Amino acid sequence: MRRYLALALTIVLLASQAAYAALPDGAKAPLFTATATLGGKTYPFSLAKALNKGPVVLYFYLAAFTPGCTLEAHLFAEAMPKFKALGATVIGVSHDQIAKLKRFSVSACRKKFPVAADTTGRIMRAYDAVLPSNPLLANRVSYVITPNDRIFYSYTSLDPRRHVANTLRALRRWDAAHKGHAVH
Repeated sequence: MRRYLALALTIVLLASQAAYAALPDGAKAPLFTATATLGGKTYPFSLAKALNKGPVVLYFYLAAFTPGCTLEAHLFAEAMPKFKALGATVIGVSHDQIAKLKRFSVSACRKKFPVAADTTGRIMRAYDAVLPSNPLLANRVSYVITPNDRIFYSYTSLDPRRHVANTLRALRRWDAAHKGHAVH
């Protein structure tokens, strides 16, 4: 009986998390720079510079090498050709140290997209992406940010399986509405 009660509580919590949108659509996206790694090589990631090239999918995850976060990274890596076809940059952000993320960027991200270290939680707080049950960790939140620095779409769910499909769907909607328009 306890097991079923715990399962029911988990389902309710996941459902309530999915309905919560961290920053509202249309809000100005907080610009940031952070140390990132792509394929094990570190560099300074600038959201402003990435937005000059096109839309950005910014996703927050709890911790590198955990089962759900590894699954989510694999799904983003597999979908990178679709994101690139839409002119989008993908970046993942967690509280992890850059040394750990260097390994994660090679194995879980498969050298396909960067991940950034937010060890102070500054970026997580700016995006209202702090895990309610543990303020040291990021909540699983994905954003589509348009080149004019606006949140086009946000999705919050601890279940890692729908973030890629949902952000791709939002990018396709944005792309269809902006065909032929300049990036800035």
